[in-house]
Amino acid sequence: MRRLILIALLGSIAQLVDGTLGMAYGVTASTALLITGITPAVASASVHLAEVGTTLASGLSHWRFGNVDWRVVALIGAPGAVGAFAGATFLSSLSTESASVWVAGLLLLLGVYILVRFGTGKVRAVIEGRPAGKFLGPLGLVAGFIDATGGGGWGPVANSALLTSGKLAPRRAVGSVNAAEFLVSVAASIGFLFGLGGKHLPFGIVAALLVGSVLAAPLAAWLVSRLATRWLGVGVGLVLILTNARTLLNGLDVATSLRYVAYAGLVLGWAGIVGYGLRTAARRTATDQPDRELEPAS
Repeated sequence: MRRLILIALLGSIAQLVDGTLGMAYGVTASTALLITGITPAVASASVHLAEVGTTLASGLSHWRFGNVDWRVVALIGAPGAVGAFAGATFLSSLSTESASVWVAGLLLLLGVYILVRFGTGKVRAVIEGRPAGKFLGPLGLVAGFIDATGGGGWGPVANSALLTSGKLAPRRAVGSVNAAEFLVSVAASIGFLFGLGGKHLPFGIVAALLVGSVLAAPLAAWLVSRLATRWLGVGVGLVLILTNARTLLNGLDVATSLRYVAYAGLVLGWAGIVGYGLRTAARRTATDQPDRELEPAS
């Protein structure tokens, strides 16, 4: 019972991160389950089964707070479901280790770009255009496949691409990707049930993850609707950098001591950009204040 309570708590934490930043639920939950001794395939299947409920609750919560673009959900969700089902069944036997290193390197660079763009205030005041279907379809297919084969990846791939496109407000990107993930989770779960069979799945663990995550979903959606665009982007950039730096360094067999040096350097760089952003925001506020004081009283 104590173990299930701990898993439920980890599920709540994972959902708070995922529901706020649009990523890291699969990575966080899968890592926690692997530590308990569960095999990677069963851990991934358990997380995706739990996500059927958590993504439904998260999607509804984001819709309630106005964070969802249903056009994006449809155009990215359906191809994502196809990719997830393929990744969970007949393609899951293929080795994706080398591909994961390249994907991690790409996402790391995207994380740096997002962090610099949002942290320095270089964010478009008006989002230009809308994401095109020819962009959303392939994006969903690739993100869904990576998510099913790696136990996580839908949020990092889909959200980073939408944020760098500059065609969707960050809160709508997060909300839409979370809502579309329901389709991805259903498809991946069906694929895993075909591949593994229900008797191999720890349904007690799935239930614990589900309960903890559903309870946290409304709070995460509310936070997204209140967070400033700049700091939401900064948070997404940080999570992308740290999670993918770990995957990249592990894949390249970098020594443990050097990994910690790299992590420390990344955190210091993130802190420097955030500090710069805070100073520029403070200067803008100070510059704007006299103008407001000189305005004639109405």
